[in-house]
Amino acid sequence: MLRKQGKTWDGVPVPYLKAEDLDNATFDLFRKYAKRSGRMEEADLMDDNHGLLEKLRLYEGSYLKRAAALLFHPDPEKYVTGAFVKVGFFREGMDLVYQDEVHGNLFQQIMKLMDLLCTKYMKAIITYEGIQRIETLPMPREALREALLNACINKDYAEPSPIQIRVYENKLEIINGGVLPEGWTVETLLSSHRSMPYNPDIANTFFRVGEIEAWGRGIERIITACKKDGFSTPEFRYDASGIWTTFKFEYPERATIQSDQKTTQKTIQKTIQKLTEQQQAILVYLNEHPNATRKELCEKIPGVTMGGVIHNLSRLQELGLLKRIGGRKQGYWQIIE
Repeated sequence: MLRKQGKTWDGVPVPYLKAEDLDNATFDLFRKYAKRSGRMEEADLMDDNHGLLEKLRLYEGSYLKRAAALLFHPDPEKYVTGAFVKVGFFREGMDLVYQDEVHGNLFQQIMKLMDLLCTKYMKAIITYEGIQRIETLPMPREALREALLNACINKDYAEPSPIQIRVYENKLEIINGGVLPEGWTVETLLSSHRSMPYNPDIANTFFRVGEIEAWGRGIERIITACKKDGFSTPEFRYDASGIWTTFKFEYPERATIQSDQKTTQKTIQKTIQKLTEQQQAILVYLNEHPNATRKELCEKIPGVTMGGVIHNLSRLQELGLLKRIGGRKQGYWQIIE
């Protein structure tokens, strides 16, 4: 409704909100990242908070806009009901296991959500490249951050319900009570389109710090990030409850292969620890002398009989630690690593 009248919701003035009510730490953070992005003049960033808010077009006459409260106030819910995010972990059958609420201004919410989702709600596969430890989540961080920004920037904050994030064993859903421009569908979002954020003042501020682009490519960037890292493409849906973004949890093959190898290696190590001294001695000897015969093993391994050699070789093969390649005369023993 406000949009049809020529004024977006985040652009409505709040007469009782003052610049001194806003959070200085968030302004400092904004200046740091805006300087890095290069999307604002350095002289503008040196201005005081009041001047910076004017440069960001967050004043309507002498009054600050609602966008200023959402972006820079330590408790925007004082001015905007529902300006927070609910996160819950669900089992099959929609049983809620645990939940969290993320409050603060939008800059704070994005940082808190990234940390919370990546450390508490999603399981990472740990792999190594040399000595470098690599954590692979079931979705790329870049895509997750873009989706969170998209939800915060395009939420209909006149609607009192918070953004919801539902995490399951196999997927993550972001439900944002946003409204698409008139005549737009999910197909419009997935195709090339111009930028029409529901909250343009909020979008402009995030653009200045380099968090988003101004070309309507948010969905495209999410999909590209997933494809680039070998993840499945997310699904998007728009209905009466808002805009849904669903990421299916599918780890890329490069992570799962190394993880499976690591698990197999741990299993083998545990199995080896349970071997008898004679079995361990046989493995050590065969590792250095793969062509050794049963008679040779009987002579070289202390205290073992021919019957013991035959039994232990059979047992090591059953455990998957030893394999016979070729026949008895021309073959050799292979240690399974």
